[in-house]
Amino acid sequence: MTSLNIGLISDTHIPESRKTLWPQIAEAFDGVDMIFHAGDIHELYVLDELEKIAPVFAARGNGEDGSGGRPVQPEDPRVKYAWLLQLGGLWVGLTHYVPVPERPPNFTLARWIERYFPERVPDVIVSGDTHREQIASVDGILCVNPGSPTYPHNYDTQYGTLGFLRIENRRAWASVHLITESGIAPFDWKAVPPWKLRPSRK
Repeated sequence: MTSLNIGLISDTHIPESRKTLWPQIAEAFDGVDMIFHAGDIHELYVLDELEKIAPVFAARGNGEDGSGGRPVQPEDPRVKYAWLLQLGGLWVGLTHYVPVPERPPNFTLARWIERYFPERVPDVIVSGDTHREQIASVDGILCVNPGSPTYPHNYDTQYGTLGFLRIENRRAWASVHLITESGIAPFDWKAVPPWKLRPSRK
């Protein structure tokens, strides 16, 4: 396959945020080749929902390990602390957290790569944890955080963000989209974030 389109999502925090995913997410991911969930799924039935759309690979986050008194989630073949997949001629890593932006000397991407991807340095790393959408290049590695669709920037439940990773001819591009009432829209990086303007939604 020379072209891949991967749906990216993270930090769903279900059922704390809401009982199920926003329906706009299924619509947005319709037709993707696979879906990456970068952790803090919380209840694994979320993966069952996503798997109805496309094959799912998920990172195990601290929420799945019982942080904050949450129930520890069982082992699941779709969930690992880190995935390293060869896709479209590139090596793509998926894990819950990497330090981007870096905070040297201890919080560097290189140290996290040594820990989670000792086999080889990925070309792309998809992560979550911060609830903040980000696309950055660090030491030549494309680092993508799709943010949270339900708790953007750790605000209360409301429409947040998701992302896409496109791989074609051994090259990768990432995008972030805002969930809206009617679907999704390209994220405006220069605008005031909508969660600062909108009331919460349950």
